Amino acid sequence: MQNEWILDVLADLKGFADQNGMTALAEQLADTRLVAGAELARLEKGTPADDRSLTFAARHDGQHVQGAGRRF
Repeated sequence: MQNEWILDVLADLKGFADQNGMTALAEQLADTRLVAGAELARLEKGTPADDRSLTFAARHDGQHVQGAGRRF
């Protein structure tokens, strides 16, 4: 993946949030990293942008990530 660097940046931001007690931000960044991974995979496959099944299929160990879709 040409744009995989964005996943590393999101992981670094999550690490910062974890280390500084920013729990809600860390959870949101974990969710964002999953969405970014799904989007990159979609782009690599050439799937149209309106196919959101990959976004909703992004899971951790077969379960939805806690906090997914939460708004503040």
